[in-house]
Amino acid sequence: MVKQRTDSDDQGPSDTRASRRRFIQWLAAAGAVIAPLPWVSFAEKERPAGSSPTTPSPQDGAQTTPRRQWVMVIDLRKCDGCLSIDTPPQCTEACIREHFVPEGQQWLQIYEQQTPGGGSFFQPTPCYQCENAPCVNVCPVGATYHNEDGIVLIDHLRCIGCRFCMAACPYQRRFFNWGDPNLPPEAAFASYSPEYPVPAKRGTVIKCMFCVHRLRLGRLPACSEGCPMRAIYMGDLNEDVATNGLEVVQLSTFLAENNAYRYKEELGTQPRVYYIPGHGQEFGRKAQDERDLLPVTWDYGLPHSAGHQP
Repeated sequence: MVKQRTDSDDQGPSDTRASRRRFIQWLAAAGAVIAPLPWVSFAEKERPAGSSPTTPSPQDGAQTTPRRQWVMVIDLRKCDGCLSIDTPPQCTEACIREHFVPEGQQWLQIYEQQTPGGGSFFQPTPCYQCENAPCVNVCPVGATYHNEDGIVLIDHLRCIGCRFCMAACPYQRRFFNWGDPNLPPEAAFASYSPEYPVPAKRGTVIKCMFCVHRLRLGRLPACSEGCPMRAIYMGDLNEDVATNGLEVVQLSTFLAENNAYRYKEELGTQPRVYYIPGHGQEFGRKAQDERDLLPVTWDYGLPHSAGHQP
């Protein structure tokens, strides 16, 4: 069960959303055929204050569309850790640049996992945005919560730094800000909200939030946009559609036909990140390749190693 915050609890700025109806009309005009396209806008129509997702809009008298159910799909057939282009993982570095991630933290980290046959593959690990999120369940002050679209956010103005959520997360995808982060000067212009937690606040927990501030503008998360292999798709369960910025796929078919799975699904957390099995073979990587990932860098800091088993 997804626990939601009410509008009165939201500390973020007002939504400025474009029409979703244009996207649906575009699909109808295309004969509802899923075909390679450069981008699909996930932006929503702005709703009047106080209205629910199903209340008629006074602007056009029509019923508004349902809220989003965001999911991420990572195609491991395309992920070779960016070794074929001799760079550190670009998804991780794009995330760092987007959020001024404090040094030493990798909100989307790449781990080398072993296969039963003796080979290995690279696994990008964002926050898994669990529907039954242990972090939400244990937070004593309601600082960790689901927004209306199912994304797990942290209100750093409420967070007391108890780190119960870190202990509860079975994926180890939360980080504690022990001190004041060493941020570049331009971070001073950021306007904090739970949807864009910049600058990081000392004594609080922080993590990936699916770049919800980008999603509201109809843009892909920074990791997906920054991935040169286009291995990261963003999708909406309600619309049954996903895109990596180059192609549009029918989400349910894409998952079923490619044997998609969810990491540690047996724990009952209902994560909203799916993986398509692979080891980077679409870019020439073999499962038995032993080359290590290149260290991640911070534009304003020192390199750190990428690590191994989560």
